[in-house]
Amino acid sequence: MPDHPPDPAHPWVRRWRWRWRTASFRRPTRAMRRDLSQLVCAAAGLALGLLGPLITAGPRADADRVAGVLFTLGFGVIGLVSIIYSVLFLVVQFSASAFTPRLSLFRQEPIVWRTFALTIGVFVFCITSGLAIGSRKTVSVLVPGAAMLLSLLALGLMRTLQMKAFDSIQLGHALTAIATRAHRLYGTLYVRPYVPGTAAAPPPPEAATGTAVRWTEPSAVLQVVNVAALLDLAREHDLSVAFRVSPGTTLTEGTVIARVTPGGTWDKALRPALVTGVERTFDQDPELPLRLLADIALRALSPAVNDPATAVEALDRIEGLLVRLADRDLDVGRFDDPAGRTRVSLPMPDWDRYVRTAVDDVALAATGSPMALRRTRDLLRTLLERTPEDRRAPVRERLRRVERTGGRTYPLVWTQT
Repeated sequence: MPDHPPDPAHPWVRRWRWRWRTASFRRPTRAMRRDLSQLVCAAAGLALGLLGPLITAGPRADADRVAGVLFTLGFGVIGLVSIIYSVLFLVVQFSASAFTPRLSLFRQEPIVWRTFALTIGVFVFCITSGLAIGSRKTVSVLVPGAAMLLSLLALGLMRTLQMKAFDSIQLGHALTAIATRAHRLYGTLYVRPYVPGTAAAPPPPEAATGTAVRWTEPSAVLQVVNVAALLDLAREHDLSVAFRVSPGTTLTEGTVIARVTPGGTWDKALRPALVTGVERTFDQDPELPLRLLADIALRALSPAVNDPATAVEALDRIEGLLVRLADRDLDVGRFDDPAGRTRVSLPMPDWDRYVRTAVDDVALAATGSPMALRRTRDLLRTLLERTPEDRRAPVRERLRRVERTGGRTYPLVWTQT
């Protein structure tokens, strides 16, 4: 085994880095899976419903009674799931008003659309089987037995869905869900440790000199950039694409989203690689978890709510995320092809931006609560101890500001220890 690290210019090293760095920047298939699952379940229910009455194995039962049972199960299951989903709308509304309207964790749970898809399949199977029995006098008991089993499975998923909904309105579960998704995203994006003394790479020349590609559609939130597709496009046409916006940015008409070198008309070629929507998502937005936690703390510290204990719990999770980021290399916005040439670049949050998003607004709102202000001070002290020296300046500056505010506002209860 060689006693020196592999040469970064070696082709296989570059190909390996290219694979893991683009893994987090692919187009997600959640929406496609959601739509296909309903279609597949409906098609499966239709096929089983047509084939079920043709089964001759097993004991036989009176066809009229079986048809009545099938119709009852089908309409009963679809009616029950309709009622449950109507109640779940209230759960989503409560979560938005109690925590933050940007918290959409429950709506994105796979159990939500899987339950609906299975219910559609059970309904189609029961109604189709009941109609397919036709003028038969008897039918295999396997048909009503399968309908009963599928109905019980649907009821089990409905119960799981209800438990998920109840958990989503609990503060601890909501904070844990945000932190869990954040750790999963950070573990994928920031795999390299931070090396003190290394500065972030300067922006590529294309960011200032390339041909501007502007957003020409109605306002939308950039959710996902399909970097893998862009790399293929850039290598095919020998391009360099430097984005000026990152996932989570609201795009308005005329916004420069990227600059492409060499020049040309690339608007239509780049557009399919961008996924937009009405709100931010966790897919490629590492700043969103800190934004959500800060929003929850800000709402708790507002005069209308006045719940500093909730703000303290949110600050606990913010501290955990910032400590996770403190010793990670955050410069992950450049994507090279296997030959080592930078083809795509994205502006990703740096350390100063993470600290600003997580701390600044909360520290200002916490001036009216000694409990929250002390917790903010403790967070900054912990961060100062766990952060490399050349990243401590923004943390130290905010700590001094909090100390001055606490000593001036609460001189009787504020201590420097």
